[in-house]
Amino acid sequence: MPHLDLRDGRVDLSHDDRVDLSHGGGGRAMARLIEDLFMAAFDNPLLAQRNDQAQFPVGAGRMAMTTDGYVISPLFFPGGDIGSLAVHGTINDIAMAGARPLYLSAAFILEEGLPLADLGRVVQSMAEASRKAGVPVVTGDTKVVEKGKGDGVFIVTAGVGMVPDGVMISGDRARPGDAVLLSGTIGDHGIAVMSVREGLDFGTSLLSDSAALHTLVADMVAAAPDIHCLRDPTRGGLAATLNELARQSGVGIVIEEDRIPIRPEVRGACELLGLDPLNIANEGKLVAIAAAADADRLLAALRAHPLGRDAAIIGRVVEDGHRFVQMKTSFGGARVVDWLSGEQLPRIC
Repeated sequence: MPHLDLRDGRVDLSHDDRVDLSHGGGGRAMARLIEDLFMAAFDNPLLAQRNDQAQFPVGAGRMAMTTDGYVISPLFFPGGDIGSLAVHGTINDIAMAGARPLYLSAAFILEEGLPLADLGRVVQSMAEASRKAGVPVVTGDTKVVEKGKGDGVFIVTAGVGMVPDGVMISGDRARPGDAVLLSGTIGDHGIAVMSVREGLDFGTSLLSDSAALHTLVADMVAAAPDIHCLRDPTRGGLAATLNELARQSGVGIVIEEDRIPIRPEVRGACELLGLDPLNIANEGKLVAIAAAADADRLLAALRAHPLGRDAAIIGRVVEDGHRFVQMKTSFGGARVVDWLSGEQLPRIC
């Protein structure tokens, strides 16, 4: 395997080399792949210790930990790729507890035959997202499976963070009278991915909303420390997220269709394909539930941040033993917003 050129922070893998089974066999080829690609891209003092684990100090507060797997197809899409998505998604899961993300781990499951140029793009994108977020990848693993038994690359991540004392954000804390806020437009990620996967041209340059939300959450907590619930509406979209929160808290939720921010191109694509924007995945948005008295402060904090410019108060929490989510429609009627039945958009994250 040739040496990988990382000058100027870029991995030069433009030749036709591919992953083979020796890259996961524990020998020289695997050692060079790890050293020349992963160690170079993710370089930091903890990773440089080259142990089978990372050791780090922890401060005051409660630890938060999450794990996730990323199997998106295609690997590259407008606005991101599986590498940056893995970083953003894991950081966001930690941030939804009001925690400050500290460290990440990453395991790569590679399929035999994957072009090393594609792997280099994924790893470099992941490294850049990690550095931009200030959350390093400090440990990891690599495995290779036979051709036909994977789909290029799967990434499994874990993240840890610290929840400050006095912050208690949980999906079971929504109470009747609370306000429901959304940080921005919905459906951008799912439609951007589908446009590439299906070769569809919607006449727009729509990009995925994939982004790390921890700085946005920090601003929100500073403005209103007693946020009740936070959740990022990924698979299943806004509909699934609201139903999850209603079930956890034993309440109902009523939202207003006219208040939900949706880009015209997303709305148009959904109408063309017969999809409901409420079911489309997002990777850079959040839902917040807080006391009505805190809603305006939270909304101001959201809109003051680049990732929350399109934020809106979209509804309220109500008493409902059935734990239904309902929407007041633009036509003055109402409908139940149910869980997605089946898999609307497979391999979206």
